[in-house]
Amino acid sequence: MPGSASAASRVGAAFTSRRVHRGRRRSGFVGNIAVGAIAWLLGTGAHAQTDEIQVYDADINNPGQFSLQLHSNYTPIGRRQADFKGGIVPNRTLNGVPEWAYGVTNWLELGAYVPVYSWTGSGRFLIDSAKLRAEFVVPHAQDRSFFYGVNLEFSFNTRYWEPTRYSGEIRPIIGGRVGPVDLIVNPILDTSFQGLGSLDFAPAARVAYNFSETWAAALEHYASYGRLSHFDPLNRQQQTLFAVLDYKSDPVSVEFGIGHGFTAASDALVLKLILSRDF
Repeated sequence: MPGSASAASRVGAAFTSRRVHRGRRRSGFVGNIAVGAIAWLLGTGAHAQTDEIQVYDADINNPGQFSLQLHSNYTPIGRRQADFKGGIVPNRTLNGVPEWAYGVTNWLELGAYVPVYSWTGSGRFLIDSAKLRAEFVVPHAQDRSFFYGVNLEFSFNTRYWEPTRYSGEIRPIIGGRVGPVDLIVNPILDTSFQGLGSLDFAPAARVAYNFSETWAAALEHYASYGRLSHFDPLNRQQQTLFAVLDYKSDPVSVEFGIGHGFTAASDALVLKLILSRDF
């Protein structure tokens, strides 16, 4: 999830159907905790990569429910140079991670991504990273016409996955529903804990049409504009659009997407698969 456009060179498979339980009066408490955590992250800042290509919709596991989410991204036609010296080259590389999640309350889900891995175009299998996350959401999100939340992540990285040993993500979740249509934005800030000036703006957005409770089709856009203090020129930004098909069932769900990058800094063709399983 990632999430950011720098993740558009990776593909995900996931085991997790996210649901939100009731509890409106807890919303203020959720906000207080999330704001405090965001303030800590913002005090440290900058560019971070992600292992998932996903727009968060504020659905989380029920309290006491465990789930597994397998992310896998493959780039058949991608950039032939790494984002930084010593990094992984996206072209013909498969990236993935199992995401383990547990519903703590009806407004909080905790998760771990272990291990993040890559099978590179040159045939090397690499263990890249591990990360922890906490997702705070408004209760009843799946029943609301307007919903919101925030996801906070902390990563420990190898130097070929990220240029810094530690990184993080602040992912606000803002969405609305109009009939069968979902509109969701995740204005993501990536941080490498090097100050406010190095925060990277990498938003993601999704427009989906729900044909039924089981099937949906969507367009998802992932971007990376560079540092929040000074955006990169267009040819150095990542801008990728995905066509996505979702199948939701109990206990297994599937999401498949085909993406195309529109700038020189993006990958021409990216495939993502997310398989979800509740326990």
